[in-house]
Amino acid sequence: MAKTEELKNLSLHELSVRLEDAQGELMNLRFQQATGELKDFTRIRHTRRKIARLLTILHEQEKATTGGEA
Repeated sequence: MAKTEELKNLSLHELSVRLEDAQGELMNLRFQQATGELKDFTRIRHTRRKIARLLTILHEQEKATTGGEA
């Protein structure tokens, strides 16, 4: 996972793409957990935190581009 400072330098589109990828990864991990295939349960926690980090940065950048009206 990229560091927060590296993520802040990405465009809104790139952040959105990474967010979609992380959400897909989380869905796959949950499916693996339900079927008993998942061995490393910490990956779920790390992926959830990655999604939260991306959402936070995405929201900050959207707020900055709209002038803070959101």
